[in-house]
Amino acid sequence: MIIVVAALEFENEADRNHAVEITKDVQMATRVEEAGCRDYCFAPDPSVPTRIQVYELWEDSDSLAAHFKHANYDKMVELLGSANIKESINQAYLVERGEPVYGPNGERKTAFFQD
Repeated sequence: MIIVVAALEFENEADRNHAVEITKDVQMATRVEEAGCRDYCFAPDPSVPTRIQVYELWEDSDSLAAHFKHANYDKMVELLGSANIKESINQAYLVERGEPVYGPNGERKTAFFQD
């Protein structure tokens, strides 16, 4: 599993909100049309009015690499290119293991990844 996280900074809140609005259809298309995409979300940061938080979840390296060749990616680049982005910080993480944050009855766990 690969997680991509990013923060996109804009000059002002209006530009940020515009970017979220114009990319929502491409976000959904990526989720629906692209093999290996589990989630793809560009959402406004509720604490920083000029920031979008990006979260992507991909099955594997091949599906993420294919995304960069897909028309949805090209459309997203085009749309964001017109949205006055000031800065983009991003990182991909390879996740080899995962587990629920809470126990089966909703209880808080006190340890993680214990075998």
